[in-house]
Amino acid sequence: MSCPEKKSYRNERKSFENGTSSPSGFLEECLKKIGELEEKVAAFVATDIDGAKVAARESDKRWKEGKPLSLIDGMPLCIKDIMETASMPTEQGSDLFVGWRGKRDCAAVAALREAGAIIIAKAVTTEFAAQPARGTRNPWDLSRTPGGSSSGTAASVAAGMLPGGLGTQGLGSTIRPASFCGVFAFKPSFGGINRGGSFDTISQSSTSTFGATLEETWEIARAITVRAGGDPGFMGVSGPTEAPEAEMPKRVALLLTEGWDRTVDEAKEALLDARKRMESAGVEVLDKTEDDRVSKLETSIEGAVELSGGLNNWDFRWPLNTYAKDIDVKRLSPEAQERLIAAEAMSHDDYQALVLKRKLLRSSYDELQNEFDVCVTLSAPGPAPLGLEWTGDAVFAVPSSVLGTPSYSLPVLEAEGLPLGLQVMGYADQDARAFSAARALLGLF
Repeated sequence: MSCPEKKSYRNERKSFENGTSSPSGFLEECLKKIGELEEKVAAFVATDIDGAKVAARESDKRWKEGKPLSLIDGMPLCIKDIMETASMPTEQGSDLFVGWRGKRDCAAVAALREAGAIIIAKAVTTEFAAQPARGTRNPWDLSRTPGGSSSGTAASVAAGMLPGGLGTQGLGSTIRPASFCGVFAFKPSFGGINRGGSFDTISQSSTSTFGATLEETWEIARAITVRAGGDPGFMGVSGPTEAPEAEMPKRVALLLTEGWDRTVDEAKEALLDARKRMESAGVEVLDKTEDDRVSKLETSIEGAVELSGGLNNWDFRWPLNTYAKDIDVKRLSPEAQERLIAAEAMSHDDYQALVLKRKLLRSSYDELQNEFDVCVTLSAPGPAPLGLEWTGDAVFAVPSSVLGTPSYSLPVLEAEGLPLGLQVMGYADQDARAFSAARALLGLF
């Protein structure tokens, strides 16, 4: 299957303003594409087409009157199926919750509706946004994984079925599928988007956005945080509601990470080519062989996958223990049961040691912000692997989760004829600054 052109809503806004097109017309285009491709891609677990059509007609009226509620008024979106929606079930990728309805919208979805967005579908997730996979296919090659756990959202945008949607990332669940599916994604700073009503891990996950364009990932996120903010006690993603202007970084840290040894040759070459492009644009690029601070960072984030795994296991101790006791342990996947065993083998002291280690890592990383504008690395060690059971290696995506930093995946590279993302990492609560750098670097490709 050849991947169709992405469907950008942002590019349609002027036609809504002058009346040559409408949100209802755009929605019909999306529905046609869904009808053509969904059976092959399997991106969704539920849809609300009737509700979407009603919302689109209401948006038509607002655009006609010149009174849109936001930049994404009328934009059709899907929601990762660990986030509550009043109009559709929230099954969390689990046999335990088939058909379950909380009868409310999570904070992010409530904000999207207030902004006039159209919530059309619930996107497939791995069980509890962890493992195992639930059957979504990569639109570039239906025999390959789209990545996890935000598999349905990434695949639907890649297939041109929708212009954007919501995902989450606790380890690598946004940056990795964006890379495999060749779409743009934005994983905000920790606490950047309000997670109320989202059933994901607590201590380092972030609600994230996917889009056909980089600008849309920002505008979806800001439409939410203007109305719902970030997590309670956090600043939340801030800055202009329209995508910030590009600003070329002056100095960049190039990260190879511990995943370099298992990165395919073409991916290595692609990153080194990206370095040459940056340097040709006047950007100073330093790697671990040239700068002690970069070397220290590389050393400090070794083991980030294992660190995150331990934190996530403890985070999942509850509710997995009560699911196993109070519902039906046989309906938990073997992977979830193994995760519960690992979690119950941990002591609170074990968990505290992991939290302390992460706190020190974040503090050390923050010290780099006066030296490097952003860090750049791959989003994955290669293209999407063959098969649908394994969601792929998250080694390049995990550091931004552990560090709590904003991260953008730009689908500008390729390896073995398939998409590969270039990742741009910023600093906590400086999402707009990192976006400006990512937007400028995007212009080099």
